[in-house]
Amino acid sequence: MVHLLLSFGLAAALGFAPSPAGEKPATIDVWPGKPPGDKVDVGEEKVTEIKSGASPVMLITNVSRPTLTIFKPAKDLDTGAAVIIAPGGGYNVLAWDLEGEEVARWLTSVGVTGIVLKYRVPRRPGSPSGAPPQAEMDAQRAVSLVRSKAKELGIDPKRIGMLGFSAGGHLTAWTCTNFDKRSYEPADDADKESCRPDFAVLIYPAYLAEKDGDGLSPEIRATKETPPTFIAVAGDDKVSAEGSVRMYLALRKAGVPAELHEYASGGHGFGLRPSDKPCSTWPRLCAEWMKARGLLKANAAP
Repeated sequence: MVHLLLSFGLAAALGFAPSPAGEKPATIDVWPGKPPGDKVDVGEEKVTEIKSGASPVMLITNVSRPTLTIFKPAKDLDTGAAVIIAPGGGYNVLAWDLEGEEVARWLTSVGVTGIVLKYRVPRRPGSPSGAPPQAEMDAQRAVSLVRSKAKELGIDPKRIGMLGFSAGGHLTAWTCTNFDKRSYEPADDADKESCRPDFAVLIYPAYLAEKDGDGLSPEIRATKETPPTFIAVAGDDKVSAEGSVRMYLALRKAGVPAELHEYASGGHGFGLRPSDKPCSTWPRLCAEWMKARGLLKANAAP
């Protein structure tokens, strides 16, 4: 009981309380004050639903207050690894449940803390198409913030990955290849921590292919320092297939451990909801990849 009270006291002092598995997840702000880079008011945050197959998809837009929603695994399953999740939505909306909360819950089932990043959308006026800087600021800050709170969250600061879908996959690749140049001025001590994810998972990542050429988009700078990467895409995905292959080849050329699964069918936006398509196997293969890389070892958190 004393240990429990001390844990709650510490969490309260830090301004958040990671919830045990089965309880409502905790949510914390990404920034200590007003986020940098915003010069316009996009209006009140909105939540809508669209039909997508058998189940609807929750969409969030007009995000001006980025947050992290933290899903903790059961204590007896916890490996100490954590993954920051970037939902997709074309940098206009966030597919919050399909590519966010559902993914976090799957991660907890394999002993990983799932942390859903609500980054700023839609693109602000004047932002370059495909690469809005506010989203990159939020992603870099999220990695540093989570690493700075590793002890309080009960995670290993050397096993913090990032997983993204579609535009969130682009954001993940962008973050994993640009950690050497922070896109904003440090906000507080959390920014003293590295913003490099320790591993990456790209699921049908968009915007990776160079528009006029055979390379990657200019903001994607694959080097030998890029973290190990798992990529899954459907071959009939007109948005992401070619960019995924180019990313895989660039990583291999740079000497970065990478694994690519290009499924025969599945289209774009399949998330991890079960279907009769081959792409439905990616969560199992991703978990096997994480395990093989030693990311799902016994909890080594400080």
